[in-house]
Formats: sequence, C-alpha cells, structure tokens
Amino acid sequence: MEKWPFKSVPQILKHNAEKFSDKPALGYKKGGKFVDVTFARFYELALMVARGLRKLGIKPGDRVAILSENRPGWVIADMGILSAGAITVPIYATNTPEQVKYVLNHSESKVIFISNRFQYEKLLEIKDEIPHIEHIISFDRFLGDKAFPVNTHLQLAEISVPLSDDEKKEIEEVIESIDPEDVATLIYTSGTTGVPKGVMLTHYNLVSEIILGARKVDMLGPDDIFLSFLPLSHALERSVGYYIPIYVGAQVVFAESIDKVPENILEVRPTCMVSVPRLFEKMYSRIYENVHAMSGLKKTLFHKAIEVGKQYVEKKYLKGENPGFLGFKYKIYDKLIFSKIRERFGGRIKSFVSGGAPLDKTINEFFWVIGMPILEGYGLTETSPGICINTLKQVRFGSVGTMFEHCYAKLAEDGELLLKGPVIMKGYYKNEEATKEVLEDGWFKTGDIGKIDENGFVYIVDRKKELIITAGGKNIAPQPIENELKLDKYISQAFVYGDKKPYLVALLVPNFERLVEYAKEHHIEYFDMNDLVAHEKILKLYQERVGEINKKFAKFETIKKFSLVPVDFTIEGGELTPTLKLKRRVIYEKYKDKIECLYEDNGDCFTCT
Repeated sequence: MEKWPFKSVPQILKHNAEKFSDKPALGYKKGGKFVDVTFARFYELALMVARGLRKLGIKPGDRVAILSENRPGWVIADMGILSAGAITVPIYATNTPEQVKYVLNHSESKVIFISNRFQYEKLLEIKDEIPHIEHIISFDRFLGDKAFPVNTHLQLAEISVPLSDDEKKEIEEVIESIDPEDVATLIYTSGTTGVPKGVMLTHYNLVSEIILGARKVDMLGPDDIFLSFLPLSHALERSVGYYIPIYVGAQVVFAESIDKVPENILEVRPTCMVSVPRLFEKMYSRIYENVHAMSGLKKTLFHKAIEVGKQYVEKKYLKGENPGFLGFKYKIYDKLIFSKIRERFGGRIKSFVSGGAPLDKTINEFFWVIGMPILEGYGLTETSPGICINTLKQVRFGSVGTMFEHCYAKLAEDGELLLKGPVIMKGYYKNEEATKEVLEDGWFKTGDIGKIDENGFVYIVDRKKELIITAGGKNIAPQPIENELKLDKYISQAFVYGDKKPYLVALLVPNFERLVEYAKEHHIEYFDMNDLVAHEKILKLYQERVGEINKKFAKFETIKKFSLVPVDFTIEGGELTPTLKLKRRVIYEKYKDKIECLYEDNGDCFTCT
C-alpha cells in the first residue's frame, strides 16, 4: 500500500484550511451575485456539522445520507459526516421515493440531509417504510409534518455558537483516528438486474484517487476555478470536481442549475469543468449552427482555421513535435477565430474533463483545435472513479488515456478489461457474492471489452454487460424498465435502447390478441398488422400507456419515444436466446433504421413512423 501524506479526506481539508485559510474554497450565487466561502470557513462549517451529528448520536461507521442538488450545503454536510468518522451515502436528487427508500433501508442510514421541501415530500411518501431514519436535516427552511419533523442545517450546526477549543479538539481527534481502510462513502449503482449495489469506497481509495488524479493531469493549482454542475452524487463530480480542487487549493463554484450553466460560465469564467459528452455535443452543435449562419468568406476562413488547427494538434500533442511555422499559422487563426469562441465560455478554460460515457472523436479533436482541450478518461464508481485519462502530454483521440500511477490494466481471454490499483473499491456493501463476482486476486472485472495499444493507451471497444450509459452519463439498467413495460396488457415484449444517446427509446411488441380486440371495439379498419401498428388511434393508445409507465421512473429513465414492431421477437428470428433472453445486438442491427429514426427529431412525440 502506497503511503500518502493524508490518511483521510477531511485531513486534506484540515491541512488546506491552514495553508489556504483566506483563499476562496467554495462559491455560490446569493442575492443575484456570487459569494465566496474561504477554506478556513469551509473547515469550520464542516466541524460544526460534525459537532451537530455527534450530538445526535452519530458514531464512526454510521451511515448518513444526502438527498440534494449541488449546493454548498452538500459539500459542507459531506465533510461534516466524514469528520465525524461516519459514512456518506449520496442519493440522486432525481431519484423516485421508491429508489430513495431502497438506498436508505439497505444502507440503514440514521440521518438524512435534504435540500428542500420537494425532497421532503418524497420522504413523507415513504415515512412508514424507512424505520432507520431518526433525523431529517434540510438546507432550506420550511415547516414539516408534525408527525415527521425536520430541522434545518443551521440548527444542526448551531451556526451562531462558535466551536469551543475542546469541541474542535475532540472532532480533530476523530479525524486523526480514521483508518485509511475505513469506508468513507457508500455509492449506490445499478447493475443489470436493476437492484442497486452499494459500492464501498474507503478513505484510502478516495485519497489515492485525489493524489494520483491530480498528479496525472499535472496542471491544476490554487489559481484554478471549477464550475460544478454534474450531480455530486455521481462519483466523477465528487472526486474530480470537488475533492481534487480542494486538494490543489482551487475553488469550486456551484452553477445555479444545469440550465443556467451557459450564463454562469460567463459570470464565473472557470478554468476547469467536469462534464459528460452530452454537453460537449450541444456546445459543438451550437458553434456549427453559428458557423452556418456566417457569410461565405467567414465560413471559408473558419474551415481553413480548423484544417490548420488539426495539423497543429496532431504535430504538437499527438506526435509531441515542435510545430514550427505551423505554430505561427495557428496563432493567427487562434487570434482571429478560436479566441472569440473561447470568450463565449468565459475565456479562461484550460481544460474540460469528460467521463461517464464515450466521447465522439470528432468532437474531442474539435475542442483541442479551438484551444479548450477535453481530457477524456475512464473509470467506474468501483474505481473511485477515474483510473486512466488523456493528458496534455499523452493523448490519443478515441482512447480513454493511459493508466494512473500504481494502477494497472490487462485483458482477460474474452477481451474484458481488468483493473488493479489503490483506487479499486473495498467491495459491495452486504453483498459478498456480487463482490466475489467482480474481484479476483485484486483485479476488478469491468464488464467492458477493451484493448491496450503498445504505448499503454486504453480503448473501450464494447460493453460486456447490458448496462446503458446515456450521453448524459446516466447509468441505467434496461431490464426493470422492460419488465415494467411488459406488465401492461397491451405490451408483449419490450426492448429499451439509449447507449451513448441523449434519451431512452423502446421497441414495443404488442399483445396482438388484445390489440385486435381493441381495434374491433373502436371500429378501427386495417389491412394487416403493419397497417394496424401504424394507425393513429393505436399510436395514441400506446402513447398513453407508456406515459403512465414513465411516472414510475426517474426522468432520465423514462421512454421518450417508441416504435411498435408488428411481429414477435423469437428464437427462430434470432432476437431471443434459447432461454428467451433478448439478444440486444441482434435486435439493434435488425431494427437499426427504426431505432435511429427515433433520434432524428428531438420533439416530445412518442412515435416514429
């Protein structure tokens, strides 16, 4: 085990609260303008939360949940939980009451931090089914149900009562007593069965991720400003967009919302941002929409600049050579064109970090050309999450970079990517069987088919497991959604698709017997099944049915569009295995045109004919 200068995450904040005491650590919008929280104040607020949790009876090893959108309270609560020696259990703010219930009960969380009344209403709905919850702490102030009381974050922290020397000493003794192998967080991630597994990440895992990640990228420091908008419940934003900035002495500024990101970028002028491919796709499209609106001369100039930029990037970054005269040409185009594009993003972006889903090579190269390089990496919640990444010194478009120091990759006989290193999880909480399935002799089985070139660059070729990862970086198990669809009396079979796409779509095989009955009852005339499944009244029926089923899922898990298939999926037709499981790749190839058609128009319609 590599010996790090810090044994735990709160030790890092404790150290930097002294080193960068008056420097801004956090930023957020209040009263129409952004305000700062210094490192010293951040640490003090975290200790106050730890004091409050200890008074509630929280002991080292207890689980404390956070159900909230990104905001300063989230990170202050997290550091407070960790400083009390407890374990943070993040829950996505978009989760349904049913999903929240599962995480709270499985983790046996005693206390939960929530953001507002909206999240409280979810708890109210399941209040009789979450017996372990003893206290609800809200970041916003509002009155709760008398039978289900809620206290505010400020009440818990006793914000108006300064920390006494004894209180500070007691909490810092707890911080010092944290063992690197103690679990720091339980992050619930869905498997192919749809039953979430609690990934146990230790302080050693997270400290390794923080130190090795910062060392690998080797370009971050106290002058950097991160704009945070990806959910902190996601391991990527938590480690790369929050812990690493705190470690290097940078500032984390919270966007008001995902919709306000373009506006906040101009206000905050960040130097770094962590995102998923979907945002880069939108940015790329927006830039090219503006280009199409230009005059002929400007358009020609832009395309010439891109051409020179590609040559420049290849020579300087891919080959590591001196660009020479090409560098001079690039500087001219950079001043004329690329600098103007960068100004729309605040003008100070040093780099983006992309993860969560594969990034299109063309889009990646484009951002390097315009001087806002995207560092594409790879990892899973089980790897804390980053374990390899492209850097300014080592980059190959289409790859996910080279491994962090002390981290190793190899391929199994079937091509599955296996990983080893200090960032690999301790295991799945209360699930030894699932842990044994993925951990063997210290190697973690990723479930992804990969390849590794002679220079150590890792490429993800395909996904061995059936988990869908959308363009927005959401991990979605298709089976529970398909099973729910098949429960409908008018649906016989369902295939959900959405990998690397902005939303989910479905192919639905009707229950033909019931569909024919419906047609008779409603006097619908048709020639054959192809004709019937394309009928306006039938499409409207299924639109209503799918709409009702969507209410049972989080927004990102809903089916945005569907297409009706006029024949059953069968073993003979090649769509099913002998055990009647869907052959996903076969179905996709067979109905590729129908599926891709569902992504051609981004309207709200459910059908594509």
